[in-house]
Amino acid sequence: MLIITNAKIFTMTSEEVLEGSIIIEDGKIVDVLKDIKLDEYPHAEIVDAKGQTVTPGLVDPHCHIGIMEVGIRFEGNDTNETSGPIYPELRGIDSVYAKDKAFEYTYKSGVTTVNTGPGSANVIGGTFCAMKTYGETVDEMVIKEETCMKMALGENPKRFYGTTGKNPATRMASAALMREWLFKAQEYHKKYNAWINKEEDAKEPAFDMKLHSLMRVFDGMLVKIHAHRADDIMTAIRIAKEFDLNMTVDHATEAYLIPEQVKESGYKCIIGPTLGYASKYELVNKSFESARVLEENGIEFAIMTDHPVITLDTTIVQAALFIKEGLSKYEALKALTINAANLNGIGDRVGSLEKGKDADVVIWDGPVFDLYTRPEYVIIDGKIVHKK
Repeated sequence: MLIITNAKIFTMTSEEVLEGSIIIEDGKIVDVLKDIKLDEYPHAEIVDAKGQTVTPGLVDPHCHIGIMEVGIRFEGNDTNETSGPIYPELRGIDSVYAKDKAFEYTYKSGVTTVNTGPGSANVIGGTFCAMKTYGETVDEMVIKEETCMKMALGENPKRFYGTTGKNPATRMASAALMREWLFKAQEYHKKYNAWINKEEDAKEPAFDMKLHSLMRVFDGMLVKIHAHRADDIMTAIRIAKEFDLNMTVDHATEAYLIPEQVKESGYKCIIGPTLGYASKYELVNKSFESARVLEENGIEFAIMTDHPVITLDTTIVQAALFIKEGLSKYEALKALTINAANLNGIGDRVGSLEKGKDADVVIWDGPVFDLYTRPEYVIIDGKIVHKK
């Protein structure tokens, strides 16, 4: 048993800051209490937070850690399967290298969970997986093998394929391919369910691995659509509405330019990376004011690094720059914890400090968004994995 005492706890269940203790056992949070009698737990390991800030472990909702390894080029880069634009059967978990050096500096910076997966070269690129940032193998680090189906619009697919004379060469073609395969998967899904439910005259459809994977979006599997520009965001919304998809708009660089339309759509955004320079044309309007605009318009969002585009140890730096331009500190922390977890379907495990959730906890040595602040302790699944 591990008990953190004398802590200023941001549970992320409300804006209230609880001055109290966290009881941890068998990798889970047993309770979060204001008052505790330590003599009732004679065999517990006690960590005195000394009045410092304690938060849930941070969650990155969209990155490529372990798949695009740091310091390695071709041999360590499994981000994009560029032999074709449609690959829903691919699984990010099958490309993650748990010994990627980035994992160490990631958990030491307070990021304890990541959602990692394929890149955006393909219109449909396969599934992301959610995993902890500390462990020996992917299998022991994984929270959920497949969290969402990655799709992409905009510049990347047309650049990867159009420049070699292949389809798609335009935004129109990317949208058409996405719709074509969603239509195919929808029909396959109907036939498969009819057969499973033993409907009259129903026959098992010929197995198609692409469609068998993609059809899960019609059972509610989250769809993650890469879209930077306002036109691509609206195309993502249009397609998601047409097929009734459970969708987040990822990157959403220009969402702040069309906040009324995004809010009306009801879809949520995962924004970033905003740190760094505009490396391509569709990023020219990126702005640290975007998070403030989304907050002011009541649009739920999370913040991502897209590691290694910007590295995961700059998570707090990027968030602090959003705050500098008007984002509230509490909303920033939500965007790095509970929102990031919920928008990937893992909010039942991580993202807040509550009874029954994974014991992923960070004790900070100062205010969270102060650039001089570092984690004093990082705890993952109830185990102290880093101590300053």
